[in-house]
Amino acid sequence: MTLSVPRLRIGSTEIIALSDAEGPFFSPRAEAFPGATAAQWAEADRYDPGAVDAEGRWRLQFRAYAVRNDKGLTVVDAGIGPADSPAGSWAPVPGVLPASLAAAGIDPAEVDTVVLTHLHTDHVGWAVVTEAAVPSSAGVADSRAASGGRRPFFPNAAYLLQRAEFDALDALNPMLRETLTDPLAAAGRLRLLDGDTPLRTGRAVATPGHTPGHMSVVVTDGREQALITGDLLVHALQVLHPELAYAHEADPEAARQSRKRLLDHAPDVTLHLAAPHLTEPFLSV
Repeated sequence: MTLSVPRLRIGSTEIIALSDAEGPFFSPRAEAFPGATAAQWAEADRYDPGAVDAEGRWRLQFRAYAVRNDKGLTVVDAGIGPADSPAGSWAPVPGVLPASLAAAGIDPAEVDTVVLTHLHTDHVGWAVVTEAAVPSSAGVADSRAASGGRRPFFPNAAYLLQRAEFDALDALNPMLRETLTDPLAAAGRLRLLDGDTPLRTGRAVATPGHTPGHMSVVVTDGREQALITGDLLVHALQVLHPELAYAHEADPEAARQSRKRLLDHAPDVTLHLAAPHLTEPFLSV
């Protein structure tokens, strides 16, 4: 299988879309966006026709992104993961992120930073793995520490998570303590952030609402800006109508405010969206 590796350049920084999987959402899309009108659905389907399949189901992409410049290499999110990952209860595991990294010329050992936008299982699947789950061609270096047979897939990276997200772990998904955060902490790789934080390759920006400690990544050069959204945006409806609530938001009003703040930009600034679940890996708005 030949994997496409779409790229976007913002000044001296390259953003690389890394496919992990695609498949239908677990519930009808009208339940996910109960406030959307028929006219808004029609508008969204014209904007992103690939997001609806022949049976009318919401079809998602599952992506991570790599951000590379001469200062470092960051991966934003970690996809649905291997066959034994927590996302397997609903997402089309196993994902192909290791093959996408290889197609992009990225060795996991090169990555110095992993930004976990939030703790939903389709965004953390390859963050920590068991030996049996790693494809033999992945080229992952041995971890210096592990917990319960699990180790960081990106062995030399600091894994960044908002403190507010970590503090909400038991409410979000307590099983991730054993499968994700404890192994990262045991390996000395977990770093908690408090709000907006500069990165080697951009800036982490707190965008709460979808989850308590959700964050996105912004890369800016002059009058161009790229926003790696995480689940700040999950469907074209929210690009066109940021006020629409998504049923799986912890705090819909906070999510609306986060979308409004990040999508608002001066008329002479080009904003590129890198949204993991939309059909196209990059959109300019």
